[in-house]
Amino acid sequence: MDNYNSQQQFSDYTVVESGARAIPKKFMANVFLWMFAALAISALCAYYFATTPSLIESLVGERGLTGLGKIVLFAPLGFVLLMSFGYTRLSAPILTLLFVLYAALTGISLSFILLVYTSSSVIGCFASASAMFGIMAVMGYTTDKDLTSFGRIMTMGLIGIIIAMVINFFLHSAQMDYIISIIGVAVFTGLTAYDVQKLKRIGEGINPDGTALENTKKMAIMGALTLYLDFLNMFLFLLRLFGNRK
Repeated sequence: MDNYNSQQQFSDYTVVESGARAIPKKFMANVFLWMFAALAISALCAYYFATTPSLIESLVGERGLTGLGKIVLFAPLGFVLLMSFGYTRLSAPILTLLFVLYAALTGISLSFILLVYTSSSVIGCFASASAMFGIMAVMGYTTDKDLTSFGRIMTMGLIGIIIAMVINFFLHSAQMDYIISIIGVAVFTGLTAYDVQKLKRIGEGINPDGTALENTKKMAIMGALTLYLDFLNMFLFLLRLFGNRK
């Protein structure tokens, strides 16, 4: 009987341990699923607006951006801030809705890119960003090396890029813009590996018994937002470097 109980306990332990190992994979699968869904929504909205003259005219007039165009341009930043600072107070369904709306608005704002750059440039840079993102995501997920210090360096680089872009907004230096784009590609490439590893560790910390399911869903959405921003910025900086204008 004791031997049977020992075997039963070992069997139960094995099932629990197997389930615990499956948690990070399931969490990361949800993160990437939401990220890819957001990219698809953005791509569809960008294409639809870019190929519909009446919609583009509602965003851009003879004197530049219309009132609606300015809202569309700056609204995504507001959504990111709302999701980030309101994370603890927002429910999972509301956070998900905000993420979907954010992806749609970002796609609409990206419709201008399809009007400025050639289709081959957009497709080529998107494919390059996808390959780079995929490689770094795999590295971040599989490496045993702690990327925390590396992530801090990348974050400092990101802050430097933001400051440089604000300065160059007034200087209008083409050379500085080129340098910023190169550094931008490097920073967001590195951040991809760091963020994937960070999300993997978040998944490993999730309780296997399924408690706090609401919070897990919210973490998956915020993780998807993080990776979405990494990919999007990598793509935009590549486009600034190698894109051919019409």
